[in-house]
Amino acid sequence: MSETPELAPAPAAASAVFGERLSLAEAYHRSLATDGSTRGFIGPREVERLWDRHILNCAVIGEVMDPGAVIADVGSGAGLPGIPLAIARPDLDITLIEPLLKRSVYLGEVVDLLGLDNVTVIRGRAEDKAVRRALGKGVDIVTSRAVAPLGKLAGWSLPLVKVGGAMVAMKGSSVIEELERDAAVIRRAGGGRAEILSVGTTHLAEPTTVIRIPRVH
Repeated sequence: MSETPELAPAPAAASAVFGERLSLAEAYHRSLATDGSTRGFIGPREVERLWDRHILNCAVIGEVMDPGAVIADVGSGAGLPGIPLAIARPDLDITLIEPLLKRSVYLGEVVDLLGLDNVTVIRGRAEDKAVRRALGKGVDIVTSRAVAPLGKLAGWSLPLVKVGGAMVAMKGSSVIEELERDAAVIRRAGGGRAEILSVGTTHLAEPTTVIRIPRVH
């Protein structure tokens, strides 16, 4: 019988970010480090870096979201950024969109395990007609993390956003180059003037970079 690995304790920043819901974040961390790793959703080298590189840096994107916003998270994978965001911001209404069966099953299990009544899981792709129907007239914000190059991502995300809403994508240092390269594609998808923002500066040693693109038509 294999032993349960010793897990890294929650860093001090986790208490500040998750507050009284820290125990839920710890349960999610434990699930990713064990079940998520065993099922191949998290690489073995990432287990010891789950808090800083995955859970906390996803949770802080809520800094750019209005209270009560309706969110769709495309390509949710193992629940990043949607699950940490839902834990940190229970006021948000979040739909996780994931095409792969094994990942969408895991997401449903995590939602049940944590009792996240503000989260819905849909198996499908952002461009599927069934997904668009399920989201009705559009959401306030579409989130994503490491899903696709910016132009392609805008083509998937912006049609799910109502006019006046925005896509908020977690991106790395290449985001400025991506924006310059894909500007025309973004405009055709209905995108307006983009903002590149750093979030989590109060709590994280390495803040998260996001790009926010409003839907203007």
